[in-house]
Amino acid sequence: MKAIFNQAKRFIRDEEGATMVEYGLMVALIAIVCIGAVTTIGTNLNLVFSDIAAKI
Repeated sequence: MKAIFNQAKRFIRDEEGATMVEYGLMVALIAIVCIGAVTTIGTNLNLVFSDIAAKI
């Protein structure tokens, strides 16, 4: 019975799964920010090149 309690205590203290979820959320957030930045920069850059082409 004591072994079961010890294993339950180890399971409760184990934070490895929570850490993996946190890292996954951070990676997802960074990916979303990067995609948004690249999309915005690409759109703005396209407008700049369009203006340059129109002036030429």
